[in-house]
Amino acid sequence: MATLLPAEWIKNWEKGGKSEFVQLCRALSENKSHDNMVFRDIQQALYELAYHVVRGNLKHDQASNVLGDVIEFREDMPSVLADVFCILDIETSCLEEKSKRDHFTQLVLACLYLVSDTVLKERLDPETLESLGLIKQSQQFNQKSVKIKTKLFYKQQKFNLLREENEGYAKLIAELGQELSGNITSDLILENIKSLIGCFNLDPNRVLDIILEVYECRPEYDDFFVPLIESYMYMCEPQTLCHILGFKFKFYQDPSGETPSSLYRVAAVLLQHNLIDLEDLYVHLLPGDNTIIEEHKREIVEAKQIVRKLTMVVLSSEKTEEKEKEKEKEEEKTEKPPDNQKLGLLEALLKIGDWQHAQSIMDQMPPFYATSHKPIAIALCQLVHVTIEPLYRRVGVPKGAKGSPISPLPNKRAPKQADSFEDLRKEVFNMLCYLGPHLSHDPILFAKVVRLGKAFMKEFQSDGSKQEDKEKMEILFSCLLSITDQVLLPSLSLMDCNACMSEELWGMFKTFPYQYRYRLYGQWKNETYNSHPLLVKVKAQTIDRAKYIMKRLTKENVKPSGRQIGKLSHSNPTILFDYILSQIQKYDNLITPVVDSLKYLTSLNYDVLAYCIIEALANPEKERMKHDDTTISSWLQSLASFCGAVFRKYPIELAGLLQYVANQLKAGKSFDLLILKEVVQKMAGIEITEEMTMEQLEAMTGGEQLKAEGGYFGQIRNTKKSSQRLKEALLDHDLALPLCLLMAQQRNGVIFQEGGEKHLKLVGKLYDQCHDTLVQFGGFLASNLSTEDYIKRVPSIDVLCNEFHTPHDAAFFLSRPMYAHHISSKYDELKKAEKGNKQQHKVHKYITSCELVMAPVHDAVISLHLPKVWDDISPQFYATFWSLTMYDLAVPHSSYDREVNKLKVQMKAIDDNQEMPPNKKKKEKERCTALQDKLLEEEKKQLEHVQRVLQRLKLEKDNWLLAKSTKNETITKFLQLCIFPRCIFSAIDAVYCAHFVELVHQQKTPNFSTLLCYDRVFSDIIYTVASCTENEASRYGRFLCCMLETVTRWHSDRVIYEKECGNYPGFLTILRATGFDGGNKADQLDYENFRHVVHKWHYKLTKASVHCLETGEYTHIRNILIVLTKILPWYPKVLNLGQALERRVHKICQEEKEKRPDLYALAMGYSGQLKSRKPFMIPENEFHHKDPPARNAVAATVQNGPGGAGMPTSLTINTVRLEEGTTEETDKLKEKSQGVVKVVNKAVNATPKVTTSNGNSASNSKIIKEKDEKEKSGKEKDKEKKEKTPAATPEMKALGKDGKDKPKEERANKDDKAREIKEKTPKADKEKEKVKKEEKASKEEKSKTVVTIVESKSTADKEREKEPSRERDVAKEMKSKENAKGGEKMPVAGSLKSPVPRSETSESEREQKRRKVDTHSSPSHSSTVKDNLNELKDSSAKHYINHTTPTLSKSKEREVDKKDLDKSRERSREREKKDEKDRKDRKRDHSNSDREAPQDSTKRRKEENGTTGSSKHSKSESPSDSPRLNEKEKEKNKSKSSGKEKGDSIKAEKMEKSSSGSKKESRHDKEKAEKKEKRDSTGGKEEKKHHKSSDKHR
Repeated sequence: MATLLPAEWIKNWEKGGKSEFVQLCRALSENKSHDNMVFRDIQQALYELAYHVVRGNLKHDQASNVLGDVIEFREDMPSVLADVFCILDIETSCLEEKSKRDHFTQLVLACLYLVSDTVLKERLDPETLESLGLIKQSQQFNQKSVKIKTKLFYKQQKFNLLREENEGYAKLIAELGQELSGNITSDLILENIKSLIGCFNLDPNRVLDIILEVYECRPEYDDFFVPLIESYMYMCEPQTLCHILGFKFKFYQDPSGETPSSLYRVAAVLLQHNLIDLEDLYVHLLPGDNTIIEEHKREIVEAKQIVRKLTMVVLSSEKTEEKEKEKEKEEEKTEKPPDNQKLGLLEALLKIGDWQHAQSIMDQMPPFYATSHKPIAIALCQLVHVTIEPLYRRVGVPKGAKGSPISPLPNKRAPKQADSFEDLRKEVFNMLCYLGPHLSHDPILFAKVVRLGKAFMKEFQSDGSKQEDKEKMEILFSCLLSITDQVLLPSLSLMDCNACMSEELWGMFKTFPYQYRYRLYGQWKNETYNSHPLLVKVKAQTIDRAKYIMKRLTKENVKPSGRQIGKLSHSNPTILFDYILSQIQKYDNLITPVVDSLKYLTSLNYDVLAYCIIEALANPEKERMKHDDTTISSWLQSLASFCGAVFRKYPIELAGLLQYVANQLKAGKSFDLLILKEVVQKMAGIEITEEMTMEQLEAMTGGEQLKAEGGYFGQIRNTKKSSQRLKEALLDHDLALPLCLLMAQQRNGVIFQEGGEKHLKLVGKLYDQCHDTLVQFGGFLASNLSTEDYIKRVPSIDVLCNEFHTPHDAAFFLSRPMYAHHISSKYDELKKAEKGNKQQHKVHKYITSCELVMAPVHDAVISLHLPKVWDDISPQFYATFWSLTMYDLAVPHSSYDREVNKLKVQMKAIDDNQEMPPNKKKKEKERCTALQDKLLEEEKKQLEHVQRVLQRLKLEKDNWLLAKSTKNETITKFLQLCIFPRCIFSAIDAVYCAHFVELVHQQKTPNFSTLLCYDRVFSDIIYTVASCTENEASRYGRFLCCMLETVTRWHSDRVIYEKECGNYPGFLTILRATGFDGGNKADQLDYENFRHVVHKWHYKLTKASVHCLETGEYTHIRNILIVLTKILPWYPKVLNLGQALERRVHKICQEEKEKRPDLYALAMGYSGQLKSRKPFMIPENEFHHKDPPARNAVAATVQNGPGGAGMPTSLTINTVRLEEGTTEETDKLKEKSQGVVKVVNKAVNATPKVTTSNGNSASNSKIIKEKDEKEKSGKEKDKEKKEKTPAATPEMKALGKDGKDKPKEERANKDDKAREIKEKTPKADKEKEKVKKEEKASKEEKSKTVVTIVESKSTADKEREKEPSRERDVAKEMKSKENAKGGEKMPVAGSLKSPVPRSETSESEREQKRRKVDTHSSPSHSSTVKDNLNELKDSSAKHYINHTTPTLSKSKEREVDKKDLDKSRERSREREKKDEKDRKDRKRDHSNSDREAPQDSTKRRKEENGTTGSSKHSKSESPSDSPRLNEKEKEKNKSKSSGKEKGDSIKAEKMEKSSSGSKKESRHDKEKAEKKEKRDSTGGKEEKKHHKSSDKHR
């Protein structure tokens, strides 16, 4: 720092230094610019001067002189000089050099005249003062100054005390306490106060304190005191008031102190008027914020501990100790907590309506900490009351309620009252958010807020407001939802079981869409309870209480437990239901008592229950399958069952649940359909079960009343209301059709999308569940929706199928009620229009209404299938089949009678019951009578309806089947598009299909072959059965059962047969070209031959059943057992077939006992039932006419040539032979699938002649015989080709197992019969020895060859498919052409022809191939066309030939035959010529398709032709056998042949060749074949003789 006094000045002090110094000081003093800087410079100049003196550079008197000159320049110069002395005093006292200290003392003494003593005494050290002589003793001086300071600063002056100046303070208090009325103002009083202060020397702070005290005591005079204090404060420092208040608050902060509310109020008012700042006052208040936060944390920890204790399992001994400890703790807690001044002030602020300051205090604390103190919550509630008052009075008060109006706060600074909903947003919603769950302290305010919410929702949902208003309303709506979530629901949890509040809240909630409600419930359940310690405790207590109740809940104490559940549910439904549902999922026996105990819930609780159920269902942590992955989890089943029961019993909204199921379906998950199934079952009383008895099923074909009474297992009564609720839920939310369509689509989704990795059994279960629910749901809609509703919602059939991709069966199922509704409403219109009571008028009107309704349907269905389909069946027939139901076809009179009788019995029981009170008796009887009348009325109505429908069908039937192609093709389409899809749709549909077939037969429908239809149904069931699910198998079994019932009825009695089938076109055996109508009696199948055919069907069923049981496949075995159980009343009827089945089933029982218990159970069940049916089974010869001489004839022919066995005998032999010998068929059956899709096209050529020659006309049989022979000659060449091709070898290899298992019983039976015949015909011993030898040989061969067939079917098939079948086809085609051309030249030439040219069939074959994908039936329907066709043809040919040969054996007929032979030959040749030409023409066009057709048709003829066919194949079982036998034959032919029979040599050839073709014939077949062959080749005499002998035996 630069010096101001240069050294030169000091050296030349007297010359010029002094004057320079003075000049410097003057200049500094006069400089006004920077006062502070100048002051420093002056100080420095004086200091430097004095320092030179101390160092001895300048004399002290020189210095004092110059200082005397300078001192006048500034007023404060003496003070500056004193400061300089003070600094130097300190510095010199520290120095050791005494001289410098002496210089300093001399300087001060010299300057004493310049600075006053007092200033120096202030600033210099007492020791220095003593040395200067200014004081006597420094010690005394020190003591004196301490005393003075104490007196000054620490002693209160006496005039501050009241007792000193009692008069002044008394006057002050009198002034403040006077009556403040009239013209006394605060200004006037203030002047008086000032006077008193002055007069009595009062302390102003004390006066302010007294003003505050008086104000505390007179709170009503705000208007006086607030201005008084405000004006008084102008005289004080601003902080004074705050300090005084702080001092007052501190006074009450001892542990025992309690701050008076008046002080809080005064502080609050002063805060509201901004006389003090909250920040300034807040620091004076206790407890500190940190303490508050810690306390809050501690509360949360305690709450969690309580929860832990409640959830812990405590043993009883520990319990008592725990309780004692808890008591002690609670006693400690009850000691009063220290006063919380912050909360006190907050309460006061709220009471006077100072919301801003109150809010800022609450913001400093943890959330809801302040309002968790009841006084504050109540104060805030009161403030809300006041704020919402005008709006509540305007919109919220319920009608008729008076209410108690609340006056507004007197204070103008309080929040503005709300007049509109918009105003609520400003303050009220905010206040409510600070309240949170503690609104529970004021239920009245709770109700008010909810009512305002209701009023708002009314306004919100009404239209007509502007866009801006709408936006505002949207914002308000979201605020309301937030308030509901954060305030209303948590508050409800803390209220003590207030049911009224719950109902009040529901009033608002029901105006919200369920999506919002469920969202709120979700928050309430999963988040709210963790937000506050109180709620945490409440949750734990609720669970604890729920456990207590649920442990004690039984059927007996439902009422008291229900009341407890009700109480608990009013406040905390989510927690309670969550626990209850968890229990139900574990213990399904709780369902009934829980459902009964829920009757004390409020509407809100029911809604919450629905949410909780959905949440439980959607729980992602739960597995929907059991661990074995084959069954649905029991928790899901329990929940579904509970759902159904609870939704039925209580008025719970269903929309959410239904939408949940729809969403699951959309996502491709079908597990949750279980819920829909249960809900519909319980609410609508519509039960879907496969275990229905036939009585129930019969009742289900009646009207609604009969269904309800007799159709279901559970008598579900009073479903009217619940089904109405379900209907409304579906219609309001547009879920009816979407659910149906989703289910219909999901059926296939189950298999192709969902079923990927799932167990086949589970996939089947899910498919069934999906299908059953669809049927049940569709049934519900049909019976509950009005016509308009239904028609409005269900689109037309073509839209359903083509746009929504609904499967056809489901689409018709949904549309069917619509057609019925529509027809009945049209019919009613027509009836009203013109009143004619005659029955025919009514029928006519009905038919008209049907035409009106069904015409567009006929047009619509055309788009569902390819045009080719409509060549065989008309759209009208198709639509009629799919649109009718069992209700339309038959009246279940027995069911009506049964139910009426039940009611009569009930009434009698009521009469006999002595204990029943009379009024109840009367009621019950009235109910029964009313029901009885309803049932009788319904029966009458249905009877009329059925008669009308039958009339309509009679008129329609001629247009049904168009016969543009063959009958066979027609049957194919009928089975494929109508019967098969529908018979597995539902149990009633299964019965319907069987009835419909019978009805079409009874109506004598043109071009419908009943015989073919039944034959196709019974012949090939393996694939149908294999491709069914469990329930479908059950329905298919029902269908077969009903079909068998009809067949068995016809089979049982000739009279019935003649009456119901004798002259019916369905039993024609010659299927002529369309143009040719009218056949004679000979064209009909006679009774005895019908019995053979039935036996063949039974045999086919056995064969298929045994095959399925032997596959080892789970599905095959399960399904066939189900089907067998269903058809048990009518099958098996024949003893040997029954035994075969019994053995096989017994084997299954043994094999599956450990492996697959469900199959074991099914097999055991069936086995038991089968045994009980055994007494009713009959031997084969009783089932169809099987003559004992048959066996005799066989023996005779071996020696003597032909015998005279009667026609039925030979038929029998043929039939048996067919049964035993056509394992080849069964081979192909596997590929044939359900024998429907493609198979049939070509079967046409042969099958229609199934039973051609079974009639009595000899001429017919002759013709057919010739045709046979012609055909044989063609076929032999085919056979040779076949043998050459490699396809034959696998079959030979494949021979094996079947013969071991299955033919055993047949062999046994045959041995028995052989014995019987021995007894009867002793003459034939020699023959019998021969027979025995042959038997042995054949048995050995058989055991080698036939056994493996069933097992290696599939391999044989595969091999066969792999072989160059095309070459084989071509070869065969060529051969058949040759045969056809040479037909005329050969004496017995010509092959069997179909009435329709072949080209059409080949076309349809191609169509079918193209349409493989589109078919209705299950995938297996459309497999392996070629082999199927061959197989069918073979069987049909066999049929044909077998039925021919028997008639030839009758000698009398033979004579007649001769006469007719020529005629018939000519006729057949003419026909052949025509056909030949046609064929040649068409071959050019259709050569491709023809490659397959001829071969197929020949093959199919062999297989399909009904009950026959084995004669030509039956010569040998195996290649080794055939040569030996055939040599014998040739020898016999040489020795015994007569010139009569020209075709014998051909026959012998034929047999030789066919022997290698047929590989599965039994020994019995051989005998028969030999017999027949010889019979044909021998002369008439022997025939006659034998005829007589056989007559005797007969």
